[in-house]
Amino acid sequence: MMHTAVGWHVEMEFMEDGEHTKAVAMVRLPDGTEVRAHGHAARHHTDSNQPRVGEEIAGARALNELAMQMLTKAHGEIDAASGRTSHPIHV
Repeated sequence: MMHTAVGWHVEMEFMEDGEHTKAVAMVRLPDGTEVRAHGHAARHHTDSNQPRVGEEIAGARALNELAMQMLTKAHGEIDAASGRTSHPIHV
Protein backbone atom coordinates (compact mmCIF):
# COMPACT_ATOMS: atom_id res chain seq x y z
CA MET A 1 0.00 0.00 0.00
CA MET A 2 1.33 3.45 -0.94
CA HIS A 3 1.16 6.41 1.46
CA THR A 4 1.57 10.05 0.53
CA ALA A 5 4.20 11.62 2.75
CA VAL A 6 4.33 15.06 1.15
CA GLY A 7 2.60 17.08 -1.54
CA TRP A 8 3.88 19.75 -3.87
CA HIS A 9 1.84 22.64 -5.18
CA VAL A 10 2.98 24.29 -8.39
CA GLU A 11 1.83 27.85 -9.04
CA MET A 12 1.66 29.27 -12.57
CA GLU A 13 1.23 32.90 -13.59
CA PHE A 14 0.87 34.25 -17.12
CA MET A 15 1.40 37.66 -18.68
CA GLU A 16 0.18 38.31 -22.22
CA ASP A 17 0.36 41.25 -24.60
CA GLY A 18 -1.41 39.85 -27.68
CA GLU A 19 1.68 38.51 -29.42
CA HIS A 20 3.77 37.24 -26.50
CA THR A 21 2.97 35.09 -23.51
CA LYS A 22 5.27 34.76 -20.51
CA ALA A 23 4.81 32.12 -17.83
CA VAL A 24 6.32 31.80 -14.38
CA ALA A 25 6.18 28.46 -12.56
CA MET A 26 7.02 28.09 -8.88
CA VAL A 27 7.04 25.12 -6.53
CA ARG A 28 7.55 25.21 -2.76
CA LEU A 29 9.30 22.12 -1.47
CA PRO A 30 8.90 20.63 2.01
CA ASP A 31 12.45 21.77 2.91
CA GLY A 32 11.37 25.40 2.39
CA THR A 33 13.07 25.78 -0.98
CA GLU A 34 11.21 27.68 -3.70
CA VAL A 35 12.17 26.83 -7.26
CA ARG A 36 11.09 29.23 -10.03
CA ALA A 37 11.27 28.96 -13.79
CA HIS A 38 10.14 30.98 -16.80
CA GLY A 39 8.71 30.12 -20.20
CA HIS A 40 7.88 32.18 -23.26
CA ALA A 41 5.72 31.84 -26.35
CA ALA A 42 5.37 34.17 -29.33
CA ARG A 43 2.49 34.23 -31.81
CA HIS A 44 3.40 34.53 -35.46
CA HIS A 45 1.65 37.54 -36.99
CA THR A 46 -0.27 35.30 -39.43
CA ASP A 47 -1.66 33.05 -36.66
CA SER A 48 -5.06 33.71 -35.11
CA ASN A 49 -5.09 35.12 -31.57
CA GLN A 50 -5.47 32.09 -29.28
CA PRO A 51 -4.30 33.10 -25.78
CA ARG A 52 -4.92 29.60 -24.38
CA VAL A 53 -2.43 28.11 -26.85
CA GLY A 54 0.19 30.68 -25.87
CA GLU A 55 -0.40 29.83 -22.21
CA GLU A 56 -0.01 26.12 -22.90
CA ILE A 57 3.27 26.60 -24.77
CA ALA A 58 4.75 29.12 -22.34
CA GLY A 59 3.50 27.06 -19.37
CA ALA A 60 4.97 23.84 -20.75
CA ARG A 61 8.31 25.54 -21.30
CA ALA A 62 8.29 26.92 -17.74
CA LEU A 63 7.42 23.49 -16.33
CA ASN A 64 10.17 21.90 -18.42
CA GLU A 65 12.70 24.39 -17.02
CA LEU A 66 11.33 23.75 -13.52
CA ALA A 67 11.84 20.00 -14.03
CA MET A 68 15.43 20.55 -15.16
CA GLN A 69 16.14 22.69 -12.10
CA MET A 70 14.65 20.01 -9.85
CA LEU A 71 16.87 17.36 -11.50
CA THR A 72 19.92 19.59 -10.97
CA LYS A 73 18.95 20.13 -7.33
CA ALA A 74 18.50 16.38 -6.77
CA HIS A 75 21.81 15.65 -8.49
CA GLY A 76 23.59 18.09 -6.18
CA GLU A 77 21.98 16.50 -3.14
CA ILE A 78 23.05 13.03 -4.29
CA ASP A 79 26.63 14.26 -4.70
CA ALA A 80 26.60 16.00 -1.31
CA ALA A 81 25.27 12.92 0.47
CA SER A 82 27.63 10.48 -1.27
CA GLY A 83 30.76 12.67 -1.20
CA ARG A 84 31.48 11.95 -4.86
CA THR A 85 30.46 13.18 -8.28
CA SER A 86 27.71 11.02 -9.69
CA HIS A 87 26.55 10.59 -13.26
CA PRO A 88 24.25 13.34 -14.54
CA ILE A 89 20.52 12.69 -14.28
CA HIS A 90 18.93 12.75 -17.74
CA VAL A 91 15.29 13.15 -18.63
